[in-house]
Amino acid sequence: MSQGLLTKPQMRGLLAKRLRFHVIGAFIFSLSVVALYKFGVAEPRKRAYANYYKNYDVVKEFEAMRDAGVFQGVRPKDE
Repeated sequence: MSQGLLTKPQMRGLLAKRLRFHVIGAFIFSLSVVALYKFGVAEPRKRAYANYYKNYDVVKEFEAMRDAGVFQGVRPKDE
């Protein structure tokens, strides 16, 4: 009959202890997701737009669209 007694479970402050753990974990997780998005999506996208507009010629693009008949109020160049 002299078996080891079971320890009593912690009842007081259990919710606060678990919430503290999960809030810190959620904060670290959200910061890591933000960092991954910034360096994995946003920065390459900004670099791609910068490279595109570095060599972009507005007049040439307008003339190509005008010759293709995209605009309704602009006549083609050869008319």
